[in-house]
Amino acid sequence: MQQYQRAGNAGGGGAAMGPATAAAVRRRCEGTAMGAITLDLRPGQGIGPFSLGMPISEAFAQIEHQPNIYDVVHVKYLDEEPLKLDMVISFPDHGFHLRFDPWSQRLRLIEIFDVKRLQMRYATSLIGGPSTLATFVAVYALFGPTFPGIYDTERGIYTLFYPGLSFAFPIPGQYTNFFNKGEVLAELPLEFPDGTTPVTCRVSIFDGSSDGKVGVGSSMDKAVVPPLPTGSLYMEEVHAKLGDGIWFTVGGQHIPFGASPQDIWTELGRPCGIHQKQVDQMVIHSASDPRPRTTLCGDYFYNYFSRGIDILFDGQTHKIKKFVLHTNFPGHSDFNSYMKCNYVIYDAETEGAVQPGTRTKNCITPSTKWEQVKEILGDGGRAAIQTQGSMNNPFGPTFVYGYQNIAFEVMKNGYIATVTLFQS
Repeated sequence: MQQYQRAGNAGGGGAAMGPATAAAVRRRCEGTAMGAITLDLRPGQGIGPFSLGMPISEAFAQIEHQPNIYDVVHVKYLDEEPLKLDMVISFPDHGFHLRFDPWSQRLRLIEIFDVKRLQMRYATSLIGGPSTLATFVAVYALFGPTFPGIYDTERGIYTLFYPGLSFAFPIPGQYTNFFNKGEVLAELPLEFPDGTTPVTCRVSIFDGSSDGKVGVGSSMDKAVVPPLPTGSLYMEEVHAKLGDGIWFTVGGQHIPFGASPQDIWTELGRPCGIHQKQVDQMVIHSASDPRPRTTLCGDYFYNYFSRGIDILFDGQTHKIKKFVLHTNFPGHSDFNSYMKCNYVIYDAETEGAVQPGTRTKNCITPSTKWEQVKEILGDGGRAAIQTQGSMNNPFGPTFVYGYQNIAFEVMKNGYIATVTLFQS
């Protein structure tokens, strides 16, 4: 598990650390007294500014908007296989973290793992934090009656469920006789003979529309990402045919090579950013190019960060010459600068436009690893090494492999960071 501090502007990736280590570069001085913050609890929807289903980039935007509150933030992911486990944004000072589905990069589960550090507001009442214990009796009084929960005999945890919300309570060993085969035998609300009542050790907030019971351990896997609204452009499939152009499957736009800036404004709207390409770094590899090696490049990019796409225009003809598609994997210097582009790339022999959701044997997607790309397109030859120096890119270099009409920027773990489409 890779873990790093997420601080600074929303376009950066943070400082990389080794596996199972924590970066804790704090904005405030260590040891500064800090009281518990209060966040509104919305069962089945979210907590504070964080809503289930939100893209990870929106979560970072909320963090950057309130740096004095969210001043220590850890981002955790599995470096070798970033699609295998959740991406996690953790707030150790406030005792909760956000779990994002690794493929869609949308929030699927919120866990409060230290209830004494976070005070929650539900309606007009408070629960949790250092002064308001989230006891079983207090939870039952605030949220009302519910069905008996489930007792995990292995962990000694009893979980109480409400729609989109669960509370986990550790049960002392001397009171396990209150439970039989995972069910509580005592009357609710649960109180022990000595007058004590369990105190919540974990709160889970999840989408309750699927009726899944999400608690601790393996039951966390039952938390699913809420469905996207009808017509949403997030994670829209972008189809590309080598040497041709790209198709947007929700909006139906077709953007071919050679299209003009006016065409792009008409089809995709105003770009998020426009910037000049200062130097063409690859021209040195072209022996037939007569231009002096110091010539500044007049080409310019349209950046569509919300779609994960850059479009490069020729500075003289003002026609599209390249598309750059971003996967937004953690561990890359551009992480969180772009939303993920959900591309599907077909070879030039594929006939006609392919329908959304369909796949052919040889298509390439953001889940395709470099070894699979080589099986489809053949050996890419020697790689060009792309690095920005350890200060600008703490994650290390990436490797660029070129084929006819396409180039891949590959990370050290074998996943594709960017795909560049062009016409040979």
